[in-house]
Amino acid sequence: MDSASDNSEKKDAHIHASSTVHGYDVDVGAQLIAETDSSLTPQEASRLRAKIDWHVLPFMCSKITFMDKTTLGEAAVLGIIDGAHLTENQYNWLGTIFYLSYLVFQYPQNLALQRFPVGKWMSINIFLWAVVLLCHAACKSFGSLFAVRFLLGMFEGAVTPGFMIVTSMFYTHAEQTRRVGYWFLMNGFAVIILGFISFGLLHTHTAFMPWQWLMIITGTITLITSVLFWFFFPDSPTTAWFLTPEERVAAIRRIQVNQSGVENKRFKKEQFLETVKDPKTWLMAFFAGSANIVNSLTNQRQLIVSQFGFNGIQTTLLGCVDGAVEILAIWLGVTVLVPQPSIGRSYAGVLMYIPGILGSILVSTLPFSNKIGLLFSYWISIFAIAPFPIFLGWVSSITSGHTKRITTNGIVLCSYAVGNAVSQFMWQAQYQPRNHIPWAVITSCNFAAGIALVVLRFMFASENRKRERETPDQHDAVYIRDESGAEKKVDKAFLDLTDKQNHDFRYVL
Repeated sequence: MDSASDNSEKKDAHIHASSTVHGYDVDVGAQLIAETDSSLTPQEASRLRAKIDWHVLPFMCSKITFMDKTTLGEAAVLGIIDGAHLTENQYNWLGTIFYLSYLVFQYPQNLALQRFPVGKWMSINIFLWAVVLLCHAACKSFGSLFAVRFLLGMFEGAVTPGFMIVTSMFYTHAEQTRRVGYWFLMNGFAVIILGFISFGLLHTHTAFMPWQWLMIITGTITLITSVLFWFFFPDSPTTAWFLTPEERVAAIRRIQVNQSGVENKRFKKEQFLETVKDPKTWLMAFFAGSANIVNSLTNQRQLIVSQFGFNGIQTTLLGCVDGAVEILAIWLGVTVLVPQPSIGRSYAGVLMYIPGILGSILVSTLPFSNKIGLLFSYWISIFAIAPFPIFLGWVSSITSGHTKRITTNGIVLCSYAVGNAVSQFMWQAQYQPRNHIPWAVITSCNFAAGIALVVLRFMFASENRKRERETPDQHDAVYIRDESGAEKKVDKAFLDLTDKQNHDFRYVL
């Protein structure tokens, strides 16, 4: 009996020693929940999720700062082209340079979001973003506007990836797409609010032109938002000010089902290389680029509607409907279609492309004298914007390993920037007023993006079936060594493994 006991202890010691890693190699949540076995009842999990929603979602829904990007489109009917002596090509360049800057600084921003506290880094960028936006009002030439638009793209690059990281930290895979949809549809509310602000500014007669007042108002709102972010937006569930120590442990336990942890502050080269070698990464990048050709409407929408035959005041008020359609489309996608087991993320995006493609075809083919028909066709084409926020919520559910996640986010959003940048130059004066070429490109890219979603679903479903056939991994836990040398047992869900390394990980469809 003693001999058997000795052999058992030796076996345990061998497993213990061979499965020990340093604390800095694993997820930050590992240290907090190591050797704890507390579980949550459905009621407790629901109450905790509601508390997180109340303290996190209002800040992410303050993505009403999207107004800052759409100010250029509104400014087109508020006099910026004449006030700053811009040509059509120069105006298009102001839209392009924003996204070129976004592209150049996107991956550095993602690395910074891994290295520094997420909430604090975002608040700094939002503050600088506000300052740059206020500087727009002082610009009177293409060169000065070009410079501030470049800076605006640099600082805006921290916001969307920051929100994606925070969403993955606090929510389960089943909850993430809806939350991303909620903060993304605030873009629509921003368009509506901007429409009413612009309508009022068209009736002002001051030393400042209406477009300058627009920059001052939106810059001030963003400045206030940055201060609130600094003091109240959480960096992580492990340090969230609104959670008690017990609730922080529970918040991490709640997302354990994701098999992707919270975050890891150490850059891992092997995860970076895995990401860039993964064909799925580049298919996702292709989707992000092609899906955002339609987003060129952000800067062009007021000019397009005015060319249908509406005056400045009518165009400004009709622009509010753009926002309402965007809200409706995203809401239908994330709350009605995605939760259906037979539809999921991929097919939900494809279904939203159907009216979007139909609308873009009708805008190009209806008689130009039918301005009401053209207007409604244009509004229907806005449905093609919905698949991208559905996809953003999906990205966090199909990648694991913090370095892999921030690298994937960076590549996807770089491609997003490329799509937005190049699409601005479709809208040439020579194609006006029908714009057959731009609408044909939008239609083709929407179709290609829909195909990419179907292929992605097939790839992930095939991998899931393959993993279901494998023998389950029996070694579900290892030991971690903290800075003091103490060792604690922790589940492998918090070992900062990638989705390829962790065969318990399942791709959400």
